[in-house]
Amino acid sequence: MTKHSSRPRRLRFTVQGQVQGVGFRPFVFRLAKELGLSGFVRNETHGVLIEVQGKSSDLRSFSRRLETDAPPLAGLRALHCEDAPPRPEEAGFLILASRDGQRHAVLVSPDTGTCPECLAEILDPDNRRFSYPFTNCTACGPRYSIIRSVPYDRPATSMACFPLCPACRAEYENPRDRRFHAQPNACPECGPKLRLVHASGKNAPDAEQSGKDAGDPLETLAGLLLAGEIAAIKGLGGFHLACDAQNPTAVAELRRRKRRPHKPFAVMVPDLEEAERFADIGPAEKKLLLSPEKPIVICPLLPDGAGNASGLPSLVSPDTEGVGLMLPYTPLHFLLLRRFRELSLRDGKRARLPAVLVMTSGNAPGAPLCLGNREAASGLAGLADVFLFHNRDILVRVDDSVLKARPGATRAPVFFRRARGYAPRPLRFAPDGFSAPCVLGAGADLKNTICLTKGPDAFVSQHIGDLEHFAATAFHAEARDHLEALLRVKPELAVRDLHPDFQSSRAAEEFAAQRGLPLLSLQHHFAHAHAVLGEHGFSGKALVMAMDGHGYGPDGTSWGGEILYLDTGDFRPQAHRRLAHLAPMDLPGGDAAAREPWRIAHALLVRLGLPTGRYGAFTPPWLPERAKETRMLADMLARGLNCVSGTSCGRLFDAVSALLGLCLEATYEGQAATRLEEAQKQGETRKSGGTRTQADTAPYPCPFFPKPEDPRVMLVDSHALFRAVYEDLAASVPPSVVAARFHRGLAAGLAACAIRLAAASGVRHVGLSGGCFQNLSLSSEIRTLLEKAGLETLEHEFLPPGDGCISFGQAVYGAMTLSRAVPVIPIPDELPAAQGGSEEKKFFK
Repeated sequence: MTKHSSRPRRLRFTVQGQVQGVGFRPFVFRLAKELGLSGFVRNETHGVLIEVQGKSSDLRSFSRRLETDAPPLAGLRALHCEDAPPRPEEAGFLILASRDGQRHAVLVSPDTGTCPECLAEILDPDNRRFSYPFTNCTACGPRYSIIRSVPYDRPATSMACFPLCPACRAEYENPRDRRFHAQPNACPECGPKLRLVHASGKNAPDAEQSGKDAGDPLETLAGLLLAGEIAAIKGLGGFHLACDAQNPTAVAELRRRKRRPHKPFAVMVPDLEEAERFADIGPAEKKLLLSPEKPIVICPLLPDGAGNASGLPSLVSPDTEGVGLMLPYTPLHFLLLRRFRELSLRDGKRARLPAVLVMTSGNAPGAPLCLGNREAASGLAGLADVFLFHNRDILVRVDDSVLKARPGATRAPVFFRRARGYAPRPLRFAPDGFSAPCVLGAGADLKNTICLTKGPDAFVSQHIGDLEHFAATAFHAEARDHLEALLRVKPELAVRDLHPDFQSSRAAEEFAAQRGLPLLSLQHHFAHAHAVLGEHGFSGKALVMAMDGHGYGPDGTSWGGEILYLDTGDFRPQAHRRLAHLAPMDLPGGDAAAREPWRIAHALLVRLGLPTGRYGAFTPPWLPERAKETRMLADMLARGLNCVSGTSCGRLFDAVSALLGLCLEATYEGQAATRLEEAQKQGETRKSGGTRTQADTAPYPCPFFPKPEDPRVMLVDSHALFRAVYEDLAASVPPSVVAARFHRGLAAGLAACAIRLAAASGVRHVGLSGGCFQNLSLSSEIRTLLEKAGLETLEHEFLPPGDGCISFGQAVYGAMTLSRAVPVIPIPDELPAAQGGSEEKKFFK
């Protein structure tokens, strides 16, 4: 070997992605030491900078293992390598201090559930972190909820006010320790503390946790919960309201205080074994429950006689045979559930029951999640009997994520809510090299999120919620400003919903006016379409079924049961077309019709000329109690007073649910459809446990044909479906069978229409978006039919199909508009008036 060839070589790596706060630098340090390389690693705003020097063979090994052996929480999005000038006198490998700057390509890590190593420490009596509820390391703990700015270093988090003790400082500065630069690192001597306070403001016994030998407020709290009290518990991204799920009186009282009579509560259990005592947990559910994200997972309840030792009171989840289930994701929750189970086992009456706590979002009705101690003491006054506070500030409110496993081992779960554990992970919507200025998507008014783009990535915020409450609109602005600061971007375009009265639309208008930005308006269902296509990075022509409760149409009517055509490479008007929709329905009373689905069912009976009173053995279930109101409705319909017209798939589900007597008045959005889906499941299964034959649940006919007034658009005859439902009920067919036939008929009609339209337009891809596709019976049936016809189905995998995806669709549309230099057309001064005013936008707020 020549002298020249033996000279060391030096490489410079720039790593972008989720690489700060996840143990990436200590991993690089250990890898370099193992391979005998010199150099350094440093956090910078554009990512992590690494320079390594040594033999070429060792450098090749380093480069390969940098990707294959990275820490579990690390997410490498880009890895750039180049030669650098060698430093012959360099010795050793160093971790240098972070460097700030204006450029920024770092991904902030979501909050992550407690790792096994930290759990082992808090259970070890000889460990200095024994029973410490704020234990964490680089593999777990708070991230997004405690960060003010980047780079992700302790002074930029809410841990800045907790100076490290000598023992924690030694861990923090030791590159070989798993707590090296773990920014939330703490122990009982130097970290956050708990405080238990009665609603009266007085400390509870053993309320203070001031050191490792102090009292145990968690054991005190567990006893109070077991005694039937309701607690407000400060956790990772906000407060929970908690009670004993096995105490029907406590659950009923929590429902009364939250004014939430029926909407399901989520529950938390100590471990998977406890959950399996009352829930049917398959491999997909188990994988989600045990994942680092630790979401709420909707699991079927075990039926009586199938190993169900106790079950749960029906008040926990009165409308479904499933339950939203989660495992502890912080040491605080883990220790509380452990104490609660220990106390339960000492009680002879409770020993046979699973230890389960209701854990529902800690907020007053309509308001966002409480995150501060003073905010909770005020906002949850009258809701909680006792408060568990701690003194680590939550800087970003982040609710629990909610998912449900889809049928099929390889299919992604469906999101109902995307927040803790997942936000603010980016979604790649365009290929590498895509360039466009930052765009803001303002979202919808229900299940709101906001979205900012940065190059080919879109950053969707955590779930914000419904925007009727003034505090929720403030949260909307708060989330937007925080995400903008973290990403270090400045939007150059804002995109809003077409509805002129949405709070999100007004917020976008104000934001654009303050910044002097152009403003685009995108119709609600086309935003759904761009969202599902954008998730798949799809470019080209596609159809999208957009099925939900309401979206303001450009014609001034309410849309919601649409088959749309898109060409994502073409922004001319003909590239965004409505090809088909469900038959229109009258929604008498507007907002009242959404709250009282029987109104929609009665209006359909009138429209279709069906008997509105007793017919054979069948009487509409809202009679005779609402006979006087039906006469008022008849007058409203005849005169066209306060009657919104719409094509909503969600309202069709409501009408059928009401006609079956399942839900005459709804207390939360989607309740009628939820009950109808549950009835459908029963209709598919015989009481003996066997599946019914296809003949038993054959689909109702649902034809489609060109609209007489516009033959370019197909009408999917949902009226025929409703008529078939009525006729079967009049023939005394069980409601569960009717529900099953309705689901199959709607799926068959929509799929057949889409197949015909795809053939006519040369399309091979069909997207499914909208809240109705959280109904897995409907989405699975449609997907099967489309794939049998040779079409590829695109479904949401990383965002909810409901309105939580709207901001993403808006932002993708805006970014694509800017990237193609398409002129931004301003919103016209005058838009068609929303029928019935703004009542449609306020469903169930």
